[in-house]
Amino acid sequence: MINGFQGQLALVMSGGGARAAYQVGLLNWLAKSHPDLHVPIVTGVSAGAINAAFLASQPNDFRSRVQRLADVWRGLTTEEVLRVDSVSLARNVLRFGLKLVSGGVAAAPQPQAAVDTTPLRNLLARVLEARGDELPGIEVNLRRGALRAVAITASSYTTGQSITWTQGRRIPHWERAHRISIGAKLGVRHVMASAALPIFFPAIEIDGQWFGDGGMRLTAPLSPAVHLGADRILAISTRYARTRSEAGQPAVIGYPPPAQIVGVLLNSVFLDVFDADALSMARMNSLIAALPSGMRHDYRTIKLILLRPSRDLGKLANEYESRLPGPFRFMTRGLGTRETRSNDFLSMLMFQPDYLTRLIELGEADAELRRDEIEGLLKGTHAAET
Repeated sequence: MINGFQGQLALVMSGGGARAAYQVGLLNWLAKSHPDLHVPIVTGVSAGAINAAFLASQPNDFRSRVQRLADVWRGLTTEEVLRVDSVSLARNVLRFGLKLVSGGVAAAPQPQAAVDTTPLRNLLARVLEARGDELPGIEVNLRRGALRAVAITASSYTTGQSITWTQGRRIPHWERAHRISIGAKLGVRHVMASAALPIFFPAIEIDGQWFGDGGMRLTAPLSPAVHLGADRILAISTRYARTRSEAGQPAVIGYPPPAQIVGVLLNSVFLDVFDADALSMARMNSLIAALPSGMRHDYRTIKLILLRPSRDLGKLANEYESRLPGPFRFMTRGLGTRETRSNDFLSMLMFQPDYLTRLIELGEADAELRRDEIEGLLKGTHAAET
């Protein structure tokens, strides 16, 4: 936590696919309570990058931007994110199968992903009001002082590094072990790259490198906000923290189906590290606070609130599973989504309007429960918390 540009509030949003609708609920509460809230630093990874890009690129006040974002999420359907017709799904699955049994022959098909995300690209280009690929709204907000910096992170399959693309005014750049920042004019391709769920969503090519979901290699998801000068961070995770008794209850009986294995894997890759970074920040804050002021050099304490769901979003997804489009539901059931009690994997792909609306409502309710803490952070008086 080294001094750069200080005195700034940052909004940090993690990944989680469809679970990112929960973030919108929290933002909704914020917008109603503070319609003119100034958030100069916005960062996001994976699905959180979609929300970050939207907030950074839209005009008007905070409340208007959030209301528009909420409208987008409430009206979202699976078909607007993925191609879920029988022909498209069968073709992708067949390509994977043929590749596995081909023995690596050159004539074998080259599968890219389990699903086609062309609908998502088209949706983002429309709602982010892209010009070509670029998002001109970001530059407009930077010029008028509504934004200081925005950062979006993706993982390079080509080099194995975590790349954070930043756009802002007079902002620093950094290089750490396996993670670097690069200045860029952000566009739809950067958002798509950050949200490219491995294996399921196709990788995105940018400047000769292929990128996938930003959560895969980002070991310190709070770090972009810190580097960009935040001294107060409102971080939103989409991971439910189970109680000790819940953690000991089995999610499956017998051998785990692929959906359970993938769900655990995705949580560990994309979301568990978010909690670990928050804990590291709290420990670093305690260490810095214990030092005499003359020995702190360029280090500073950073106030943090980490918000998370009060309900298990995987279990909640089970209630809406039967409403998925038929061919897509058939494929996910083949992976064992009906054999697990906490369907973390399915919750990331549950782009159903009723489920998304439920998550938004839950986000608003959870924010209300932590009203005093949030208000304290916005006033700059809240101590770091995990």
